[in-house]
Amino acid sequence: MKKAEIKALSVEQLQEQISAEKSQLQKLTFAHAVSPIENPMRIRESRKLIARLYTELTQKQTQA
Repeated sequence: MKKAEIKALSVEQLQEQISAEKSQLQKLTFAHAVSPIENPMRIRESRKLIARLYTELTQKQTQA
């Protein structure tokens, strides 16, 4: 997700996206624990995306 796409989301959409990304991250980490996944950088990218979503959510909540 690009920064402009994240900024365009509403608070509810941000919360939904965060929960979806968290579940995806959990699946990735479990898959990596069982057997190494093909691209382990996806775990780092997923964590960073969750952090970006949380940052935007915090900014939107403090503005309101």
